[in-house]
Amino acid sequence: MKLFPAIDIIEGCAVRLVKGDYAQKTVYSKEPVSVAKGFAEAGATYLHLVDLEGAKNGGTPNLEIIREIVKESGLLVEVGGGIRSEETIQKYLEAGAFRVILGTAAVENPDFLKDMVSKYADKVAVGVDIKEGMVAVKGWTELSQESCFDFCEKLEKIGVKTIICTDISKDGLLAGTNLALYHQLSEKFRVNFVASGGVTTLADIEQLQKIGLYGTILGKALYTGNIDLKSAIELTKGERQ
Repeated sequence: MKLFPAIDIIEGCAVRLVKGDYAQKTVYSKEPVSVAKGFAEAGATYLHLVDLEGAKNGGTPNLEIIREIVKESGLLVEVGGGIRSEETIQKYLEAGAFRVILGTAAVENPDFLKDMVSKYADKVAVGVDIKEGMVAVKGWTELSQESCFDFCEKLEKIGVKTIICTDISKDGLLAGTNLALYHQLSEKFRVNFVASGGVTTLADIEQLQKIGLYGTILGKALYTGNIDLKSAIELTKGERQ
């Protein structure tokens, strides 16, 4: 199972939110490049990077610092947050990202998603952010009319290979992840699922690995010290992640 340590960016700083609430923000570092390099030094291969300003308002306000993170860390960086046009996809890929994550655009513009998957294949993943069983959009500030399972079925038919699935109710609480949800998803669909939200302990990682998930995102638990990245990598078969 692949591990994706996470950096969420607002105004060039590495932050974490609680349940996606922008009013409940903790700044963990004003130097996200250093944070990314620290993950690399611990043995990470991948990085999950979200521009929270982009997610809420669109645009690429943190593009230059994301470019610097890719260059300086040497990590394989996937980027999400406000990616709603092909121009933005191209900007991030040209900045060195190995994969971009569509969220709001995938929900609101399925024809755009089809075109981008056709053109960029597995360089395009989709973030499915779930609140009360429905898919949330625009930085988790609004609910769509799409249920989680119906939407994932559509994504599979379109040809999406990787889905990053976040249970918003678990995010940032350090209270465990939604194992039942990920088990259901992995049983029902033939895509690569990445678990996100509430992964708090090495035991959580172990349980997700038993389900057979493609990957999991490690967020707040890394910043608080609840999970040691080196130990997590060792647990996931000791492979370079």
